[in-house]
Amino acid sequence: MHQGWIRAHQSDLAAVYRAVDGILILAALVVCTTLLGQGFNKDWLIAGLSAGILFAFIAESLDLYRSWRTDSFRNMLATATLAWAMVCLLLLLMAYFSGHGPDYSRLLVGTWFCVTLTGLGLWRYTLRRVLSYLRRNNHNTRSAAILGLTDAALSLAQDLENNPQLGIRLRGIYRIPGHDPVPNSAHPGARQRITGELEQALEAARNGELDLIYIALPTSEAGHIGKLLAALADTTATVYLLPDIFGSNLLRARWQRIGTSTILSIYDTPIQGLNSWLKRLEDLVVASLALILLTPLMLLIAGSVKLTSAGPVLFKQRRYGLNGHTIDVWKFRTMFCTEDGTDIRQACRNDARITPLGRFLRCTSLDELPQLFNVLSGSMSIVGPRPHAVAHNEQYRSIVSGYMLRHKVKPGITGWAQINGWRGETDTLEKMHKRIEHDLDYIRSWSLHLDIYILCMTLVRGFTGKNAY
Repeated sequence: MHQGWIRAHQSDLAAVYRAVDGILILAALVVCTTLLGQGFNKDWLIAGLSAGILFAFIAESLDLYRSWRTDSFRNMLATATLAWAMVCLLLLLMAYFSGHGPDYSRLLVGTWFCVTLTGLGLWRYTLRRVLSYLRRNNHNTRSAAILGLTDAALSLAQDLENNPQLGIRLRGIYRIPGHDPVPNSAHPGARQRITGELEQALEAARNGELDLIYIALPTSEAGHIGKLLAALADTTATVYLLPDIFGSNLLRARWQRIGTSTILSIYDTPIQGLNSWLKRLEDLVVASLALILLTPLMLLIAGSVKLTSAGPVLFKQRRYGLNGHTIDVWKFRTMFCTEDGTDIRQACRNDARITPLGRFLRCTSLDELPQLFNVLSGSMSIVGPRPHAVAHNEQYRSIVSGYMLRHKVKPGITGWAQINGWRGETDTLEKMHKRIEHDLDYIRSWSLHLDIYILCMTLVRGFTGKNAY
């Protein structure tokens, strides 16, 4: 394995990354002014330099220049996009308040913003592909060891072996005296995975032969973990804890500090702080545009509902929203009755309660359009776990593990489960398990990029489905 030149010059390369971003921002402006025949003058130079400096500071604050070895390109691109969006906003505000806004061509500015964003994404994608190629071929790698033989240790070992592009080469799993393999391990041949004893790993770490060390012990072994950490403090290896007591049901877990105490949140929401503002902005923009475009259709549906069956046009039902608080969700009425009690029967195929028009509205999800007003009011999001009737929540929360965790975010008009085919009637427990599984995956993986993907896929295949009736 060759850790090689890249690692030896890591600090220098970090400066190069920053320089490339600055040069790309300025170069994109030069290209745009040339192509649009504006001429690159002093004013544009000031704008370009200001953008480069702002981006350097904002990107640094967003931790854009950290190592993305084990993180996704999607998250890296989202961070770069956020940094550039903040730069664009600040530049526009500066131009407006300084009174120099009219001096700059709006077409050129908009083109520059888009071209730069494309360039920032493309060069990072290219770099990531190059680094992946190098790592697959044993360049720019890191040497790792796992201390302790548990199911979590074996799963991590398998993940590292299945992802050579990460460049993390597992030297082995080392046995900790007194800690034998778990007897009920789901991994065959667990004992054969042992490479050596703990002392061998510690010696390798002291000699600088290990870059990463993963301690795979349950948190009940706090005393033993403390001793291992003390021993590893005499090395330069980066140390990670891999406690398998938590299993795999963590929900956006993160470390926090309260005074001098360090705590780990197990079930948390990704949509807080700046993310909550971005999510709200997404909801307001998309819902407003959708209402502008769909108002004629909604008026037509409303008139049709009124003319084809007796009863109100809209149907209001109590459902659980963010943090389990009850909200009123609006829909076009699709049934002859309006049920909202403690015992609600889900709609099924050939359900006699559904009106002829309602059947069409439900199959195409057009009955959900009034929920755009729920989004504008803040009780729902465009994208999120679909809200269930309160009666169904109470039914499933006691039999589906993690069911209520879906309420760590606002419910949505469309969601990850829906575009993957888990919408409509949940006539079996397996279907509900699958829906909740996808809802929790969405919360764990949330990003604006994921929301945009779900919206696009909703337009392609999210309005209809075999279970929609």
